[in-house]
Amino acid sequence: MKRLTCPICKKETVWKGNPNRPFCSERCKLIDLASWIGGEYVIPGSRVNPPPSDQGQDVETEDNRDRP
Repeated sequence: MKRLTCPICKKETVWKGNPNRPFCSERCKLIDLASWIGGEYVIPGSRVNPPPSDQGQDVETEDNRDRP
């Protein structure tokens, strides 16, 4: 049976039949997710510029369609 070490708590766990793999538990899985959300993990690479926003531009809505 393939064994691995949980990347969060370093506890030994199994791969097969483990719904939380590569983590040992849901707790460790959620700790990892929180680290991603909190910006603790970063994937190296160049930044991508966000698309321009529509703020400040005239956008046609039902309220202003018939206005001159």
